[in-house]
Amino acid sequence: MTTIPSTGSGVLKRSFGVVGTTVAAVGLFAPGTATADVFVPLPDGQKAAPGALITRTGESALVSPSLAANGAGRVVWVSGMVVAEVTDTPEGKVGPDRGPSNSPGSNNSSTSGASQLNTGYVIGCQVSISDDAVSLAAKAGLAPQRGSLSGSIGVRMSPGEVRFVQLERADIVGPGTYSVDYTHVDMSIEGCGGYAQARAYTNLEIVGDNHSKTTLYGQPFSIG
Repeated sequence: MTTIPSTGSGVLKRSFGVVGTTVAAVGLFAPGTATADVFVPLPDGQKAAPGALITRTGESALVSPSLAANGAGRVVWVSGMVVAEVTDTPEGKVGPDRGPSNSPGSNNSSTSGASQLNTGYVIGCQVSISDDAVSLAAKAGLAPQRGSLSGSIGVRMSPGEVRFVQLERADIVGPGTYSVDYTHVDMSIEGCGGYAQARAYTNLEIVGDNHSKTTLYGQPFSIG
């Protein structure tokens, strides 16, 4: 599993109690116009969390065969925006990134001492990414592959595997509106002979005495 550097850039914006991450990422290869490319518009979603509301809008995917043309790879460019309107959270203090504890429920998020919004994709190779499959993967304590919105994300998989790829996160240090906006972030899936699926996930984890973790999943879609 590798992350290939590219020329994209990211900016974290903070103003008037509103924190957002706005990124336009372009990988080594821009989305092509070949007839084999498939554009997949995806529905919006929303989920209530304790003291917050999570919303995903404008999600889409552009699926292309891998340039390797070996039948075991494909590339998908994903776009979307997730927003968490947080009305109740302790005043957080951002500390060292401890990473996932690899215990049940920690599969696709990690906190650094503050509450946190993080988003990414669940990818399955020859596995239908239904709610049951995602739940089983979560219980297995699979740690996420940390991606980067400033480059191409390489994901190597084998048949039957499920992986979480975290695109970006935002620390929540108090009530406010927190967002992550990503455009044409490309994920290259290699080694998966057979069909593959993906679906977006967004985690909102609120720390403190009334600790909670809420996940909003997107609609599954085929990536070839």
